[in-house]
Amino acid sequence: MSAQKITTFLWFDDQAEEAAGFYVSVFGGDSRIVETTRYTETFPDQAGRVMTVDFVLAGQHYTALNGGKQDFSFNESISLSVDCASQEEVDDLWAKLTADGGEEGPCGWLKDKYGLSWQIVPRALREILSSEDRAGVDRAVGAMMKMKKLDVAGLRKAYEGS
Repeated sequence: MSAQKITTFLWFDDQAEEAAGFYVSVFGGDSRIVETTRYTETFPDQAGRVMTVDFVLAGQHYTALNGGKQDFSFNESISLSVDCASQEEVDDLWAKLTADGGEEGPCGWLKDKYGLSWQIVPRALREILSSEDRAGVDRAVGAMMKMKKLDVAGLRKAYEGS
């Protein structure tokens, strides 16, 4: 698939192809389906069905597996963090990833309709958190703790103490 040394591998019951297509549509640009493999006769009950989908999101490679129903499910202990250049990008990704059954969470976290956790993080927050003005950082973090989707203007206002 790529020269990328480490690839995130996502286990789905039977929605790998659908999920990969959804994620590619959300991120566009340098996002695409790279390859789809199918189960062989070695798995008679699955033969011909999609086994894995290799895909790229914003230049990052992933593999989705149709692993079948097991006791495995996504949870917040693993999430995909997205660096957003602007509030508009935050708003766009938030709307797309929470659509059709996704769930908003606190502090810029959400779960998409497949149960995968995402952190939609404006670059401005990273800049604020790295500031030497610790009182401003504390105010911004306090404001963030009250938010679901992160609001850059609100974070900056809290940081500035206004």
